[in-house]
Amino acid sequence: MILNHVRALLGPEAIRGTGSQNQPLVAPADDAAVALLLRTASAEGWQVGLVGAGRWCPSDCPADLLLTTRQLDRVPHVSPADLVTTVEAGTSWTQLRSVLADRGVWVASDHPGPDRTVGSVVATGTSGPLAAGFGRLRDHVLGITFVSGEGRIVRAGGTVVKNVAGYDLTKLAIGSFGAFGVVTSVTLRLRAVPRADTTLVAVGKRDDLIDTALAVSDAGLTPSALELFNAETQPPGTWTLAARLTGRDAAVLAASDTIRQVTSIDWAELASSNAAELWSGLHQGAVSAPTTLRLGVLPTAIEPCLDLVQHYLREGTTGVSMPLGVVRWCGHASADDVRRLRYAAAQQEMPLTLERASWALRSAVGHFGAYREGTGRLIAELRRAFDPRGVLVVPLGSDA
Repeated sequence: MILNHVRALLGPEAIRGTGSQNQPLVAPADDAAVALLLRTASAEGWQVGLVGAGRWCPSDCPADLLLTTRQLDRVPHVSPADLVTTVEAGTSWTQLRSVLADRGVWVASDHPGPDRTVGSVVATGTSGPLAAGFGRLRDHVLGITFVSGEGRIVRAGGTVVKNVAGYDLTKLAIGSFGAFGVVTSVTLRLRAVPRADTTLVAVGKRDDLIDTALAVSDAGLTPSALELFNAETQPPGTWTLAARLTGRDAAVLAASDTIRQVTSIDWAELASSNAAELWSGLHQGAVSAPTTLRLGVLPTAIEPCLDLVQHYLREGTTGVSMPLGVVRWCGHASADDVRRLRYAAAQQEMPLTLERASWALRSAVGHFGAYREGTGRLIAELRRAFDPRGVLVVPLGSDA
C-alpha cells in the first residue's frame, strides 16, 4: 500500500529498492519532492527513517519507509569570487572537492568516513582534523535548506559570507541527526587552495606527545591540523602526532621551523603522497568497526579522557584533535559500554555523542544520551514544533 502510494506521488523512478526490513527506499529528486513525501507521511501517520546515501550508518532503521538523498547530488552554484558554493545534500565530499578543485577553491573541512555526503556530515555535525586550524563544520556553513517532519521547506542562514541577521536555524540543523528535518542543500564558505601543504609526524608515548602538542599551542602556533592517534599497525603504547601546515610557502616553512624549535622530539616531514595516505587513512578508520563516537574535552584534560575511553571501551582506534579537545573513537562497543563511559565522562563535564552505530545500539543509548537539567524538555518541544506527528525516526536520547 505505502509503496504504491509513494510511486503515485513521486513516480516509479523514486523507488530505489528496499531497506533491511523490506521497507521502500525512496529517493526524492528535489526538496519539493521531499516536502511532498513528508507531508503525506505526516497525514498518513507513516514513520520515516533517514539513511542519506547509506555510506555512514547502516540502513537498519525500523520505519514504514526509508528516505535516501541519492538523487540530491548536484552542485548548482559555485562562486570562486565570492568564496561560496551551494551543494545538494546527497553530493559526496569527493565529488564536491573535484568540482571545487577545478575552480581553485576548497572547503577547508574534513571528516571521519570516506566519501560521505554533505548531508551526512552536516546532520552529524562532524568535524575532522582540519577544524584545528579552520574551525568546526558550523563555521563553514553559511546557509541551509531542510524539510521539516510535517513537510515545510525551511531556508535558514544566507548565501554570502556576510550572513543575514536574526536567529540562525542553521545551528539547530547542524548536528541534529535529522531530528528536526531532512537537509536538502547547504551553502558553504570556500577558501583558495593553499600553495603549500606540509605534514610533520612524530612517534612516541601518548602522554609525551600530548605535552608536545600543548607546547605547540602554547607557542602561539595554529597548525591546520594537529592530530594525535594510535594506529592498529603501531606497537602497543605507541602513538603518532601529526601536524599539518598549509598556506604560502614561506609561512609554512617558518611554522615548520618553529615547531621543531619549541618541541624536544624528532619530527619527520612526509612526502606529499605519504601525507595524503596518512590523512586518508585517518578518515577511513572511522568505518573500520561498527561504532564511532566522539567526546568533547578541554585540551588540558585529554589524558584523563583517554584513560576513561581505554578503561570502558578497551579495544579500538582513537584520534584526538588536540587544540579543540575532540576525542574520536571507533571500535566494537555494547550499549552497556557506551552507557558506562557516558556516565563517567559526564561526571567530568565531557559530553559523548554516538555518531555511528547499528540501530540496536543507537536506539538503546541515543545519539546524545541524557541531557542537562531542562535541556531534554527544550529539545522535545523543538521536535514537536518541526515534527508534530513524530514522522522522523531519530533516537536522540531517552529523555528527549
